[in-house]
Amino acid sequence: MHTIGWAVQMLEDAESVEEVQLILKGSARAGVNAQGVTIVRLDDDGHCHYADEDAMSPLWKGQRFPVDRCISGWAMMHGQTVVVPDIRVDGRIPQEAYRPTFVRSLVMVPIRPQSPIGAIGAYWADLHRASADEVAALEELAAAAAAALARMDSSIAESPAPADAMSPK
Repeated sequence: MHTIGWAVQMLEDAESVEEVQLILKGSARAGVNAQGVTIVRLDDDGHCHYADEDAMSPLWKGQRFPVDRCISGWAMMHGQTVVVPDIRVDGRIPQEAYRPTFVRSLVMVPIRPQSPIGAIGAYWADLHRASADEVAALEELAAAAAAALARMDSSIAESPAPADAMSPK
């Protein structure tokens, strides 16, 4: 969990959205020993944009999914962290999107749960029930990312539901 403390410090000094994403994807994956991590942005048009990833094989980088048809959207719209030990038995998981991937277990953490602007997804290739420490680490990263993004753009801190708040201005 030392990686998480380092990442939180780095996020305090981040100067761009790209830097926030870079810090998040590397530190989240290492911090919870996941085989993959995605950084998801909530777009203006009700889509989850899989903006960046660090994974053992390609996932969804660059793709957009309707907020009501993906687990990242569920986490953001409910303002809750989601722990899924087996994606094959969770009705919130779009099986057609996950079937071609290595993913068998996941945690999805909203960034700024009270008024989401994005999410961090961590993925495991084997069945894995994320521990309380792993969930807490990802939630700590999400909170630090929210603070960094708010510092960069005061409209993120002020608006109740910013439109595509993680996009570069």
